[in-house]
Amino acid sequence: MPRITVLPHPDCVPSGASIEAASGTSICDALLENDIDIEHACGKVGACTTCHLIVREGFPSLAQASDNEEDMLDRAWGVEHLSRLSCQAIVAEADLTVEIPRYSLNHAKETA
Repeated sequence: MPRITVLPHPDCVPSGASIEAASGTSICDALLENDIDIEHACGKVGACTTCHLIVREGFPSLAQASDNEEDMLDRAWGVEHLSRLSCQAIVAEADLTVEIPRYSLNHAKETA
């Protein structure tokens, strides 16, 4: 099973994390299933940028981003050439290292 290494983020995962994720799962779902509270304001349908992350290792293993995802990423804060929407990036067979940016464009974070 592929491993996702999450680099430290002061709010979501202060010490970083290393989790296993089933191939075919979105990175967003894998993080949420492992209690890493990445934002996903649109309900994981690729209609916002709150789940934006940067894939530091393993990026080539991901399927190419759709035109819609690319259009959404144009609106993301701190986008890089290795940026993806975690709700649209599907884990393949390779291990990944991801970084959750410090900020997003979400002005009001919902809490449970």
